[in-house]
Amino acid sequence: MLPSIEQRLALELVARPAQVAAAIALLDEGATVPFIARYRKEATGGLDDIQLRLLEERLRYLRELEARRSAIISAIEEQNKMTPALLDQILHAEDKTRLEDLYLPYKLKRRTKAQIAAEAGLTALADALLADPQLHPEDTAAAYLKPAFATDSGDNPGVPDTKAALDGARQILMERFAEDATLLQALREYLTEHGIVESTVVDGQQDAGAKFSDYFDYSETLGTIPSHRALALFRGRREEILQVALRLDTEAEKPKWDAPHNPCESRIAARFGIRNQSRPADKWLADTVRWSWRVKIFMHLDTELMTSLRERAEVEAINVFARNLKALLLAAPAGQHATMGLDPGLRTGVKVAVVDATGKVVDTSTIYPHQPRNDWDGSLHTLAQLAEKHKVTLISIGNGTASRETDKLAQDLIKLRPELKMTKIVVSEAGASVYSASEFASRELPDMDVSIRGAVSIARRLQDPLAELVKIDPKSIGVGQYQHDVGQTQLARSLDAVVEDCVNAVGVDVNTASAPLLARVSGLSSSVAQSIVTYRDLKGAFTSRAGLRDVPRLGDKTFEQAAGFLRVMDSDNPLDASAVHPESYALVEKILADIQKDVKSVIGDERLLKSLNPARYADDKFGVPTITDILRELEKPGRDPRPEFTTATFKEGVEELRDLRPDMILEGVVTNVAAFGAFVDIGVHQDGLVHISALSTTFVKDPHTVVKAGQVVRVKVLEIDEKRKRIALTMRLTDSAPVPGAKVEQRGDRNDAKRLSQHQNSQQHQSGQQRQPDANNAMAAAFAKLKS
Repeated sequence: MLPSIEQRLALELVARPAQVAAAIALLDEGATVPFIARYRKEATGGLDDIQLRLLEERLRYLRELEARRSAIISAIEEQNKMTPALLDQILHAEDKTRLEDLYLPYKLKRRTKAQIAAEAGLTALADALLADPQLHPEDTAAAYLKPAFATDSGDNPGVPDTKAALDGARQILMERFAEDATLLQALREYLTEHGIVESTVVDGQQDAGAKFSDYFDYSETLGTIPSHRALALFRGRREEILQVALRLDTEAEKPKWDAPHNPCESRIAARFGIRNQSRPADKWLADTVRWSWRVKIFMHLDTELMTSLRERAEVEAINVFARNLKALLLAAPAGQHATMGLDPGLRTGVKVAVVDATGKVVDTSTIYPHQPRNDWDGSLHTLAQLAEKHKVTLISIGNGTASRETDKLAQDLIKLRPELKMTKIVVSEAGASVYSASEFASRELPDMDVSIRGAVSIARRLQDPLAELVKIDPKSIGVGQYQHDVGQTQLARSLDAVVEDCVNAVGVDVNTASAPLLARVSGLSSSVAQSIVTYRDLKGAFTSRAGLRDVPRLGDKTFEQAAGFLRVMDSDNPLDASAVHPESYALVEKILADIQKDVKSVIGDERLLKSLNPARYADDKFGVPTITDILRELEKPGRDPRPEFTTATFKEGVEELRDLRPDMILEGVVTNVAAFGAFVDIGVHQDGLVHISALSTTFVKDPHTVVKAGQVVRVKVLEIDEKRKRIALTMRLTDSAPVPGAKVEQRGDRNDAKRLSQHQNSQQHQSGQQRQPDANNAMAAAFAKLKS
């Protein structure tokens, strides 16, 4: 028997089976990952949220595997075909692929040619020729001729001649070969290692499929294709631009029937003792092997391995999206400042919304500083009035169309009214239009025009990116890679987990949080979150965590899961504003009694708290890990794990691509991180690409280890392609721009950049965005120089 699920998970997580068993029990009881990671460390031995997420995902897979194993055993036993050896193989199958291989001969399927031949009595002929190649196929087959007859499953054409007899025997052997689990696994492994994926353009689609031009004549080994290229291939095939095929590396092109035996055919022959010794049946058996490989086994493995390639590519794409989303959600908040949000536009004007320090909308307007009206002075006058009236200190500018022009307008406003001490920041407006038209926005801002709601979102996401972005479907935030090509259920599950982890890591002020933000708190459903907001509106602000128990439908289990992540900032008990769980309040009182201090004098006293020995207060309920967390929390109650707020300063006078020069050093913000590099907004309407080879002076395997979305970085311009609006950047500031006219081919880099460029354009179009940043796929010389 295989190890138990707990034992397998323990090996994968490098943990003890007892830790895994405890975590599984808590998950089965309905506990969330954030709650277990934070408040049940004694039970799980300190498994963190990353380990618990992996455990949760693998637990789902392994339970599905065991359910499938049981179903297969039952199905075979119902056919009375189970043997001890087969049962042992099924019980030791480690994954779904091996299980399905073993089940294949017993799987109910449509009546096959092999079954018809077996019903005609040709199994003995097939066995005889396979066992003794000295037999003459035609002479032996003559003994198996018989007229047509009827069976329970329908009429049988019989065996009218020797050709029909040999064809039937061949079908029987082909099915036998194709359903041999051991052989299938060996061929699968060989094809995985030696398979080549190649693509060509469909005749007549050259112009329509120009965006796939890098794949018009392309090939790469199956095991080395990165996720973004694999997804591009599948998209091109789906759009009927590309023909994508799998072949062996020993084949120059698609298999030909008159070609010599390939290595896979040789393996089939060896498995069943078939050799070419010029015996009468050798050629017939060799042809049977060839038919088995070309018609049955290869087609089966081709479908399976290409599906597996897609699944791996999707998993990687989802992981990239999740990492980028986490970085964006945990971006530094500007904090509670009166903020003016500007949603840039040309013909339709710049939408203006002013929110106070709590995010409440206090004023709105629309100005027309750009073409065609060009009311620059009038727009400045309007903005100055709003800023003075509401004591605005921050100006948040969306990075869409006309953002740089609007940024200049804000700069002029700051110069015009220096006494207001305002600061301007360009922020990503990804998803703002989605929020504007959402049902929640309609409830939150019912009397406001849809176009103005976007400006409100832009202002609030500067104050607190997490609180605002949770109102938007994560898939619309625009930091994904081929997100529309991946499994949407798995994508949603992964992104929801990221949002949940981020929200609970930061904590939520129960008296100011929106329903969407509360719904992401551990244990709270959307309906309970709305009940909290409704109760708060009717009864007033919560004065303690205990008051949450009065909210309808918020029971004891929900309170246990959620309370530690909910903050009541003005409570009489300072612990209500911390991450200390209410179940631990008695423990805190015990510690305070021991040191003869009150909670208010202890909070923030780092020297005193560090001097305490957690083991002194441990008991059967609370162990050292929990007590250590409590003491650390008392040092800085409600600490925010997000970094300090910083901004990128775009270089003055650099507003368009034409303003860029090679070797220019600029400051920018990372907008997206892909498997092959990072995209950086340097304030010229087009993101530049820092290729993975240009991220650091040392080797970088994963760009996420160096940069993350929202990070402020310094870059140097390597090359500008104004025609295609593409920019090559480097974070290695000692690098120099390439010599003009250098001609070097670096195909992989260009493929990578072009694919994500197309993806981002498509993705932002689908999410209603105006901005379409381009990747750089024209910088072969620059990348080659960096690679060298």
